[in-house]
Amino acid sequence: MIKKYNFRFLYLILILSLMGFGLTCGKHRETKKTEETELAQGEPGTKANQTQPPGQQRVGKRGQQAVGRGLAGRGRGSGARNWGPSDVIELTDDEIGAIEVKTVKAAFMPLKSKLTAMGKVLEHPYRKAIVSYPFPARIAQIHARIGEWVKTGQKLVTLQSEEVGNAKSDFYKAQADFELAKVNYERQKRLFDRGVGAQKDYLYAESDFKIAEANRNATEKKLHVLGFSEEEVKAIAETHQINPVITLYAPIDGKITINNAVLGAMIDQETEILTVMDPTILCIDAEIYEKDISKIKEKQQVEVDVPAYPEDRFNAEISYISDVLNEETRTITVRSEVNNADYKLKPGMFADIQILLNHQTEALVLPKEAILDDGDNKIVFITKAGKYYPQIVEVGTSEDSLVEILRGIQEGDEIVTKGNYQLKSKLYDEILKKGHVH
Repeated sequence: MIKKYNFRFLYLILILSLMGFGLTCGKHRETKKTEETELAQGEPGTKANQTQPPGQQRVGKRGQQAVGRGLAGRGRGSGARNWGPSDVIELTDDEIGAIEVKTVKAAFMPLKSKLTAMGKVLEHPYRKAIVSYPFPARIAQIHARIGEWVKTGQKLVTLQSEEVGNAKSDFYKAQADFELAKVNYERQKRLFDRGVGAQKDYLYAESDFKIAEANRNATEKKLHVLGFSEEEVKAIAETHQINPVITLYAPIDGKITINNAVLGAMIDQETEILTVMDPTILCIDAEIYEKDISKIKEKQQVEVDVPAYPEDRFNAEISYISDVLNEETRTITVRSEVNNADYKLKPGMFADIQILLNHQTEALVLPKEAILDDGDNKIVFITKAGKYYPQIVEVGTSEDSLVEILRGIQEGDEIVTKGNYQLKSKLYDEILKKGHVH
């Protein structure tokens, strides 16, 4: 019986010993794994944190520091990579001969401050005229065609209107009554002045004369309302011809952009017969956000780009700033006048405008060709000791071929401007080969 209890006691001790050994091994493996993780993440005091490749800690504007690692996380999950210390390119001798690499040092330069906005090209409201007629009429003659240039006072279209015929007839009648009343008034005045005429007859004659004069003036003004000029009214009074026609003339110098005139067609007061526009000066309306209102004022210079002419830049000037804020978009309308002497700009075009804010600032800049798209991010390649490192940067304003770099690099960094596309391609090839696709 004693031997049986001793055997059970030894068996229990053996089980407890094995359990203790297992717990000790598990704890040792967990401790080792934690140490390896800390070493890989670069905890303070480790070797991984003592050395950094170029671009990991960068300065954009003077006195403003940015950590490259913080920029690297932006855009992840939308086609952008999280570049790390292991993402480095070394070219072989054959590749160096095949790829022409050019670099430039990042430097601070004066850069004009600009405010960018989207706009639309419009006709100038003071250089456009719609030719119409306020009474029913029929188009009898067309003197100008669409696309033609016309001068002020040039014939455009001749109309036939019953209203014109009636107005001329009323004018002739009123003119005849006026002339008769005038003769009678002058005769009665002479008789009264000589003392042989009755005062009553004189007063009646004077009253008839004033009434006839008022009627004649009213019918003359009716002709002016219908569109007849002072010279034309004088000609009507001399010819005494009741012709129910009227000719419409160009109110401004310009080009006929719309022509709805059809020979023999009837028109009324709602018909826009012709549109004359001067295309040498156009307007561009843009929406500026509320936060930028204090930066703009009238007479500021504006640079205009349109998709139709990507190589051309048009100069404009702010002529009007709206006094009303759009509560839905929190924007105001800013109008610029642009010279269009070569007629390239067309009303209705979309335009990108850059308002020059009339002062320059020192900014860290790079040529546009040094900056590549990488998903949602912008990247450059920094070269150091024959190696090339991809670095995410944040860009600001631009002027001509230069782009402001806000964060990601620092002054003096050697940046690749030519051959960077080949470097990016090689970088992704190596990632694919290693199976490091994120």
